[in-house]
Amino acid sequence: MRSALLWPCLAAALVLGNVFGNALVSPARAAESKAFAAFSTGHYLTALDLAEKEAAEGSAQAYTLMGEIYAGGLGVSQNFEKAADAYAKGADLGDVNAQFALANLAAAGEGVPKNMRIAADLFEKVAKTGRADAQYNLALVYLSGKGRETNVGKAVEWMTKSAEQGNPYAEYDLGALYQFGRGVPLDKVKAAEWVEKAAEQGYDQAEIEYGIMLFRGEGVEKDEKRGAEFIRRSAEQGNPVGQNRLARLYANGLVYKKDLVEAAKWHLIAREAGISDFDLELMLSKLTPDERQKAEWAAEGWHNNSLNGAPLASFGENPPAQGDQ
Repeated sequence: MRSALLWPCLAAALVLGNVFGNALVSPARAAESKAFAAFSTGHYLTALDLAEKEAAEGSAQAYTLMGEIYAGGLGVSQNFEKAADAYAKGADLGDVNAQFALANLAAAGEGVPKNMRIAADLFEKVAKTGRADAQYNLALVYLSGKGRETNVGKAVEWMTKSAEQGNPYAEYDLGALYQFGRGVPLDKVKAAEWVEKAAEQGYDQAEIEYGIMLFRGEGVEKDEKRGAEFIRRSAEQGNPVGQNRLARLYANGLVYKKDLVEAAKWHLIAREAGISDFDLELMLSKLTPDERQKAEWAAEGWHNNSLNGAPLASFGENPPAQGDQ
């Protein structure tokens, strides 16, 4: 299980998402904002010009919008320094989206000097407003001991708040806490319940882990067929670990009918992503030239489909640039 307990880099584990996580502005405010209307339709330069005017009139949300444009390089060259400056002004005026975005920049050291204490302070301020991704990030801060003293109890508290709002990363990591009994009693059943919630939302890491739980009957009734389906989901989303495990299912005839060409296809896809597997490589070497070619064509076809948009689009993407860009 990818553990919430160990990160080589905290900033990489944080939810750094788009500030639109909780809507950049309220619906009423959006209706009034010409800048936001232009942004929503992909007219980024127009949006920036209008946002500068609205910011000059004291709009905190306009500063946040400016920060989003500069941070995303939307119609302009990406500039984290300008983004941080705009977010800071919006944050000072009380906009929680600006506070969250500025916290992420401080955690990553982009546009401002890296400072986990400042990031933690801002995450906490936003978390207290009920924002799930800020609650999750604050939980990671308490687990890591970066920006706050390590406090597993508080980490569990904030992780639970975020998970209860349906944040899939929090659901999965809360499952990890129960899986290993860190900060909570070790409970395989609760671990499986939380991981399942994340898997049902399409989080590929959770899909793999829950699939394995189902295969083993760990914390949940054993169901290899359902477990295989979760592993397949993760593979089709592009997760190389899931692809490797799916290849093994086909190679060994587990749940699915034994199919060495299909196994080789998924092995080739996973291998290209950096996953090595001696047993599957040995299987590949024993295929006939015709079988090998079919597997290679199938793998190439999968990659072509993925480039054409087969994998799920990431949540919260900005609209494509229109006209003025």
